[in-house]
Amino acid sequence: MGIFELEWIGMIITGLGTLFLIGEVLVNARGIFGLLGIGFITVYFGAYVIDTSSFIIMLILYFIGLLLIIIDGEIVNDGTLATIGLAVMLIAVALAAPSFTAGLYAVIGVILGAASSFLFLKVFKKREMWTKLALKDPLTSEAGYNSLNEEYEKLLNQSGITITDLRPVGTILIDNKDYSAISNGQWIERNTEIKVIQVDGTKILVEKMKK
Repeated sequence: MGIFELEWIGMIITGLGTLFLIGEVLVNARGIFGLLGIGFITVYFGAYVIDTSSFIIMLILYFIGLLLIIIDGEIVNDGTLATIGLAVMLIAVALAAPSFTAGLYAVIGVILGAASSFLFLKVFKKREMWTKLALKDPLTSEAGYNSLNEEYEKLLNQSGITITDLRPVGTILIDNKDYSAISNGQWIERNTEIKVIQVDGTKILVEKMKK
């Protein structure tokens, strides 16, 4: 029996492929994760899709889904395109599978790989795309910016609570006032206690309170 005749092997291949591809998006891996991810996904589709045109279509669908996730993370930041992108990736691997069970395993692999990729954030440096909404040049008085909002400046080191999910942008509540904030790349759920760690003008950078 060949290794690709094992129905669960697709879960391993799609899981690793998705893990490294999304990992490449999240962290600065110098392209190594991207190459590994492309390699695993190409092997998956190459093993199960015999027709060349179908192989290309499935591969394109998968990477369109990945592109939607990237666009959501870099531009939109509301999770909609990321959800659609993940769904497209799941459809691509499921359609390419030789059986329903193999397709189910492949889908599980993509989900597990996508979820596990966020563990890379604990080890590697985040890509700048996830903090692009935070100003690189602090808008402080020393830097010549006299229009610094004093109300926002006083928020530094204060604690509050999220009233929407931060993905990474959302709304927080401090002293019964709503503010727009960014979570420095982390996804923080609604009703989570946060702390303001940086204020640049009216840009508020927060992190999850450590228990």
